[in-house]
Amino acid sequence: MKPGLGQWIADNRRTYARGDMDADRIDQLAKLGMVWSHFDVAWEEGLSAARGWAAEHGHLLAPLDATYQGYWVGIWLKNQRAAARKAAEIEQRRAEGLPVRSAAGALAEVRREQLEDIDPSWCPAWPVEWQRGFHLVRLHLDAGLTRCRRRRVTSCARAKIGRWVRSVRLGWEQLTTVQQWMCERVLGIEPAGEDEKPKPRGTQADKWAMNFQAAKQFYEREGHLQVPRKHVERTVGEDQEERELKLGAWIGNQRSRAATLAPERVEQLTAIGMRWA
Repeated sequence: MKPGLGQWIADNRRTYARGDMDADRIDQLAKLGMVWSHFDVAWEEGLSAARGWAAEHGHLLAPLDATYQGYWVGIWLKNQRAAARKAAEIEQRRAEGLPVRSAAGALAEVRREQLEDIDPSWCPAWPVEWQRGFHLVRLHLDAGLTRCRRRRVTSCARAKIGRWVRSVRLGWEQLTTVQQWMCERVLGIEPAGEDEKPKPRGTQADKWAMNFQAAKQFYEREGHLQVPRKHVERTVGEDQEERELKLGAWIGNQRSRAATLAPERVEQLTAIGMRWA
């Protein structure tokens, strides 16, 4: 039985590795696109899958579970990003005159360039998920949709994009200068105004004080704290915001937790007519 093409290629790779191959044959095989190393074969397989995935999706920001024709391109790209970051760290250490123990596992410059030719933003300095959201918004803008300006997050077509825009605007201070520039200049997104930012959640102490004031209001009006379990007390805070507090349930909870309440809280409730039994 004649050996198959795969066996023939493997035999030629071994001959080449031993240094026993004629220069003419090396040249002939090179012109056919021969890949001599098994590591190079693995790289070419991954690169081919990356090109195919990018051709379908328009970018190389594949999620971890992404596949292309059965190849786990998402995992492959994650590994290449790790290798690219290691190469960058090595380059930084050399620039600072620091010793470099080993360059093993670092992405070669020629390979990084191959990936950048497919998608220049394939390995961002920030999370890939953020860059993927940026790319999706830009696609919609390029398609002629309304720019996502201040107070117009809903102009984005999809809820997923709207959530990304909202998170960017509300988390503006956490973005790098480059990310802020990209959002402003490329997408037309501006940071959220103070009137748009959600109010910070109150602490447990704040919530207790709020309910205590409601209890005090009830006592001053009714003359006791025998609050029905389902009673809801309406109050107006110092910020002039109206609130509806489930005072009956809160009073019942304080009674059941009397043994663990701080002494000063027990005194405060007792002072406005709280009956503990």
